[in-house]
Amino acid sequence: MSSSSSTYARLTNGGVDFILEVVNGALVIRYWGRQIQGEFEGFPFERSVPHSDYDEVQTPGIMREHSRGWLGYPTISGHRSAKAWSTHFVVTKLSSTPEDFTATLEDKSAELSLIYHGRLDNFGVLKTKFELTNLGDTYTLNELFYWLPLSERANQTLDFAGRWSNERNPQRKDISIGRWVRDSHEGRSGHNYTIGQIALNEFTNFASGEAWAVSLAWSGDSQYCVEKNYEGIQSIGAAEVLLPGEVTLERGESYVAPELFAWYSGNGLDGLAQALHSHIRARKVHPKNPRPLTLNMWEAIYFQHDEKKVRELVDIASEIGVERVVLDDGWFGSRRSDRSGLGDWKVSPAMWPNGLSGIVDYVVSKNMQFGLWFEGEMVNPDSDLYRAHPDWILNVDGRVPPTWRHELVLNLDNPNAYAHVLESTSKILAEHKISYIKWDHNRTLIDAGSNNKPAIHKQTLALYRLFTELKKRHPNLEIESCASGGARVDLGIIDLVDRFWTSDNNDALERQTMQRWTMQFIPPELLGTHIGSDPGHQTGRHLTLAFRAITALFGHAGLERDLTSLSTHELAALKSWIDLYKAQRSLIHSGDVVRMDYPNDVHYLHGVVSKDKKDALFAFVQLRPIVTSHAPNIQIRGLEASSRYEITVVSQAGDTEFMHISPPPWVRTGATMTGSQLQNVGLPAPILRPENALLLQIKKI
Repeated sequence: MSSSSSTYARLTNGGVDFILEVVNGALVIRYWGRQIQGEFEGFPFERSVPHSDYDEVQTPGIMREHSRGWLGYPTISGHRSAKAWSTHFVVTKLSSTPEDFTATLEDKSAELSLIYHGRLDNFGVLKTKFELTNLGDTYTLNELFYWLPLSERANQTLDFAGRWSNERNPQRKDISIGRWVRDSHEGRSGHNYTIGQIALNEFTNFASGEAWAVSLAWSGDSQYCVEKNYEGIQSIGAAEVLLPGEVTLERGESYVAPELFAWYSGNGLDGLAQALHSHIRARKVHPKNPRPLTLNMWEAIYFQHDEKKVRELVDIASEIGVERVVLDDGWFGSRRSDRSGLGDWKVSPAMWPNGLSGIVDYVVSKNMQFGLWFEGEMVNPDSDLYRAHPDWILNVDGRVPPTWRHELVLNLDNPNAYAHVLESTSKILAEHKISYIKWDHNRTLIDAGSNNKPAIHKQTLALYRLFTELKKRHPNLEIESCASGGARVDLGIIDLVDRFWTSDNNDALERQTMQRWTMQFIPPELLGTHIGSDPGHQTGRHLTLAFRAITALFGHAGLERDLTSLSTHELAALKSWIDLYKAQRSLIHSGDVVRMDYPNDVHYLHGVVSKDKKDALFAFVQLRPIVTSHAPNIQIRGLEASSRYEITVVSQAGDTEFMHISPPPWVRTGATMTGSQLQNVGLPAPILRPENALLLQIKKI
């Protein structure tokens, strides 16, 4: 549909309305939320005039300017040699269709112009972008913040905190007067990165209630905010965090802010997740091929590379059905530990005297893909690269930042450093049949300067260019974003990678929570979920193979352990589980994620329901001991109410451990129920031992 120019714009798509209006020259977001029947032009939005306040109602609009009476956090912060610090943008053009809009704003006094563009897709996901242009002398931009209005019905906020090996822990709190801020200053999104900020009602759960979410498409520093001012006006927003002087615009230069994703659901947190998952899955770059069952060799060999041992692992992997083998850290330069060799991207003759071709060809000959680990943005001080080019690191005034995992950060804004990373990586890929790289990023950015100027913004954009160029040169290449686990999981890099490493912690009990909440934003097919070693590498905890297998099933599954140490029985169990994964991955990687609101915090009940409602796969998880003798019934939603379904227990990776004299009969015989019966009555729950799970297959009859 062609666009029209007016003072009013209404975007309607995916059950969501987004309404803009020009009021006294300001661009005002009048509404964002559930689609509403009826017209809004001429709608009585104007509020009362209270005592001890402005004599007339002020409408500061999206720019939230001091000049228009806004007393909260602004949209733009900057100056031109202490001038142009207070802006007064006026809309010069607003054009829209039911799916998108473009607004042009200008402040002639401050000599700035701004283009604000947005598109609302058929899943209800709004993507907006700011482009600020300087029309005068040098302008220093401090911040350009996206803000969206929140309904008064949103009285709580939800985000996620974490650390290495314990990412994405939910934290939910009441919205009160003031600002709730979640920011990241690592130079990468980080382990403590929330991925997004959610506003919701106190009664909102997985199944029902309203929720509003934003996520910044950026892999550098960021800030998320929820604000409520003294007037009761509530807002949610996000922005790139800029270091002092990081963005200075000369006349005619522009700053394009990272895109902001914003979406709404009236169907709870699952509705929110399903909307974003649908948007992500609709991208042209979304993986189209089945996600290969992957063996990553880190926890199998660590730095002890030995071709004979690796071949033994490959042989076993082939026999049990592995589809991709990834050789992790330690194949290059002097890399015998994490203290040396990083940056020297040449095959180690000590570890691989015959080069990598032999093992790569061996893997490929067994009809498996070969993947290789890189950490191209980093360098060890003990490396040939650093000894030759100590000036290639991010630094300020020549001082060397503190090391982290014995690493420093290469300055990708330096053309020579960038070329080294690109060409050395590309050369390895060109010389071998490598279809996949695991790209790691094991430290934060400290004193991240280039030519003594702050450079996190440039470093992030350079990484995007690097991945774009690698994929251009090697069209079938897939890239995994790994940053000491889950420290670079964000919507900025998602179009350039094909997989996220969820966490370095493969402990299935810990993974239950991490995967549960990472999937609030990222669909399962993009999340690496592996069966790790026993006991767990990070926790030392012993867990049954069945529990670890069920946990790893709900994602892009794989293995992270020494297969040569396993018994024939264990290998047979793994093969059975791999067969199960291959049979179910089309469902897991395309269906709707469903998380049940269980009446206690001892159990998880979660799964995936196919779009046509014909198939489902659910896990009933016992995290800890329960107080009562019996657990609440297993009640599952998301199926057709009147259709009949067959429910069976699946145990292809070993038996679940029970804690009873006998289970409910259906556990052995299966059951047949309608979708309505399963949701409202449910199945009597078996009594499981702690740290166990039961896998249920549900098929429409």
